[in-house]
Amino acid sequence: MAHFAKIGLNSRVLGVHVVNNSDILNGDGVEDETVGRQFLESLHGWPLWIQTSYNTMAGKHYTDGQESADQSKAFRKNYAGIGRVWDEDRNMFYPQQPYPSWTLDEDKGQWDPPTPMPNTETDGLPDIYTWNEGTQSWDKVVE
Repeated sequence: MAHFAKIGLNSRVLGVHVVNNSDILNGDGVEDETVGRQFLESLHGWPLWIQTSYNTMAGKHYTDGQESADQSKAFRKNYAGIGRVWDEDRNMFYPQQPYPSWTLDEDKGQWDPPTPMPNTETDGLPDIYTWNEGTQSWDKVVE
């Protein structure tokens, strides 16, 4: 099965549609993104579709939950979930920027905070932190 993102205003993903591989074959019997786009446009009347990979996350391809040996299958950095951003110039999908101070890691298509989240634990359990944009630091959640 092939997956295509329906792209709306501001390059936001409006939805993801599944298409049978047989519906994206060109005249030579080879899967072709352009054929898939044309198929979806004729079916839904929507003009902008971009193929995405259900098995790609943070710039890596996965098979059965494990990192694939063949990373040439990694496609457009991330799966195009609803609300994500399609960046044509970078040829990738990524989530919306969570905070103004965070920067985009273009290798992974993910946002990085100015400082890494602490990795601490209390009584053998990992501590939970939230980002504080005002102080540009991590606040430990106290339960």
